[in-house]
Amino acid sequence: MVDPLSKPPPPRAGMIAALVPLRIPMYRLLWLTWLAANTTMWMNDVGSAWLMTSLSDSPLMVALVQSASTLPVFLLGLPSGALADTLDRRRYLIVTQFWAAGIACLISLTVMMGWMTPPLLLALTFANGVGLAMRWPVFAATVPELVPRSQLPAAMALNGIGMNVSRIVGPLMAGAIIASVGSAWVFALNAVLSVAAAIAVIFWRREHKPSPLGRERLPSAMRVGVQFVWQSRRMRVVITLISLCFFHFTALLALLPLVARSMPGGNAGTFTLLLAAMGVGSIFAALQMPRLRQVLSFKALLMVATALQGTAMLMVAWAPSIYVMVPAMFIAGMAWISLANSLAVRAQMSLPDWVRARGMSIYQMSLMGATAAGAALWGQVATWTNIHDSLSIAAISSVVTMIVAQRMTVDWGIEEDLTPARGVLRSPLAEAPPRPGRIQVSIEYRIDPARVDEFMALMQESRRSRMGHGVLDWQVMQDLYEPGRIIEQITDESWTEHLRRFDRVTAADVQVRERKLAYHIGDEPPVVTRYVVDR
Repeated sequence: MVDPLSKPPPPRAGMIAALVPLRIPMYRLLWLTWLAANTTMWMNDVGSAWLMTSLSDSPLMVALVQSASTLPVFLLGLPSGALADTLDRRRYLIVTQFWAAGIACLISLTVMMGWMTPPLLLALTFANGVGLAMRWPVFAATVPELVPRSQLPAAMALNGIGMNVSRIVGPLMAGAIIASVGSAWVFALNAVLSVAAAIAVIFWRREHKPSPLGRERLPSAMRVGVQFVWQSRRMRVVITLISLCFFHFTALLALLPLVARSMPGGNAGTFTLLLAAMGVGSIFAALQMPRLRQVLSFKALLMVATALQGTAMLMVAWAPSIYVMVPAMFIAGMAWISLANSLAVRAQMSLPDWVRARGMSIYQMSLMGATAAGAALWGQVATWTNIHDSLSIAAISSVVTMIVAQRMTVDWGIEEDLTPARGVLRSPLAEAPPRPGRIQVSIEYRIDPARVDEFMALMQESRRSRMGHGVLDWQVMQDLYEPGRIIEQITDESWTEHLRRFDRVTAADVQVRERKLAYHIGDEPPVVTRYVVDR
């Protein structure tokens, strides 16, 4: 609910607030890198989509270009997020940029030699998407490192502006190059820009601080990331909503090349103009986000943006001319950035630093997975019916599903303080036990029998906290003959992973612990016993 005492800032003040994070030199450098990286992505997408229209007239094949571009993020997002949380992010980002450059060179050579076919184009587009899957979690996890928490919404909006400036510049450059010298040179320029972005990252003097416990094993890091997101009610709601939004919105992007070609005199310039209109709408909305957050609640903003998105898709589906279609794409851009920015900020606020890249990679996996699935579905619907009907069905369905989802997700969960609290909880001695194996921890509480039910309800919060930290198993047991004797039992993968949990404690976890201790009635603190489970 909006605070009735809060007043929206004047327009100029709101715009200045949206640009404040750019005053931070290191954020500014990475933002420019983000801009260059996304420009190459949009150039590749536009070049690939338009190239496919010359290789095949099947709506499904054209729509699958969008699926091939986004599917790698769904498949590889979690391992890339785990690597971004455990490796040197600077070096990792440099590698991803050179990967993108190499794929762009390969596509350019294949087109120049006349070897390109629809299946090969989809395969190379997928390979280019692998670079996006690897680099996106690094950018997402780095932003909160560089800006104060109060500026995080503005920084995320600026990332959206960077995405949409590239949405304008990338297609315009791609369209001009396609019209003048051919598609192959679009990918050649992609390679040059990717190398330039890698060189910019080299100047990022970030100090990588490896954990004294060593690097997490990749399978374990992935498991812990999934567990944290699953245990966080707020993250589950965010992922549900972003998946629904982009499952429907992708119909517009996936079928736009065919819509542009079907217009009287439609060509690559028409397609570029429509994408540019969408980008301008996104930039306009991103600069107004501080004011929008003052005027609208989070849920109201989502509903308004979804309604605008559905309206824009219907306008594009049935637009009689380019003069109607351009304003429709402007509205679509406003809706897109409002939805994406609001949900991305909510996700960032729901993640502690130690699992941020993994959490945001799961968020992006959900977005891209929904985009890939939606592109394939709406392309198939267009094959069964026609482009206009497919867009219309997607538009109406998007509004209906958002209304249903909002009613089903009333409880967002408690707003938690995710400030790191390392050292607040005393860790055990660092020496490993004499035998390797899983570690089982038993904590014995003495509770007033009259308050056992209250305590057991609180233990469910303890379960979410422990499981979110990565434990393998959690149980709570009550003595049959002594009802006030409660035992909390936790199983860790190894002694190292047991110690690692103490580095993941947040202020919210400390609060849960204090609430549990308040129920304990013994003169001594709860008895903690550790066991080694033989393999």
